[in-house]
Amino acid sequence: MRFIVGITGASGVIYAEHLLKELLSDNHEIKLLITDAARDVLAHELNLKLKGNLREVQKQLKGWMELDYTDERLEYIELSNLNASICSGSYKAEGMIIVPCSMATLAAVSAGISSNLLERAADVTLKERRPLVMVPRETPLNEMHLRNMLALHRAGAIIVPAMPGFYHRPKDINDLVSFVVGRILDVLNLEHKLYKRWDT
Repeated sequence: MRFIVGITGASGVIYAEHLLKELLSDNHEIKLLITDAARDVLAHELNLKLKGNLREVQKQLKGWMELDYTDERLEYIELSNLNASICSGSYKAEGMIIVPCSMATLAAVSAGISSNLLERAADVTLKERRPLVMVPRETPLNEMHLRNMLALHRAGAIIVPAMPGFYHRPKDINDLVSFVVGRILDVLNLEHKLYKRWDT
């Protein structure tokens, strides 16, 4: 299966890291989009400093995912490339996940703005009625945040806030992250064993 994954400039890029590894472990293809603000967060939170031209960044990202450079399952696309295949509804993807999703990106997609490839891909995903999963990690939320989420929900997006549960008795941060990633995979109807499901 093919998925588009966007990483934006909200805190919580560890969720994106775990999601990418899980999708790749199940042999899915990924088109990866990263905003400039997300690059800063990746450097700060995960010490991943993306530098250089497209080829060099592609190599760094594949190294991050522990992939061989020739592995075509992961393709990084620059946000300025508005001629990319994912700009068109004719490109067949199973869905798109924006994780973490900044409030700026959420607002832009809610307003139908397509100023870069990530926003355009999200717009296409909505218009084609494919799953668009948005994972905001912001607190507290103001009225505009909530209005934008409601508008996106009504347009067909699935809002999955990065809110881990605790009924699976997490032992460390990885357990908390796995719970959220598991819920993302759940709404995409993808099988996983990332957390123990509630069972009375």
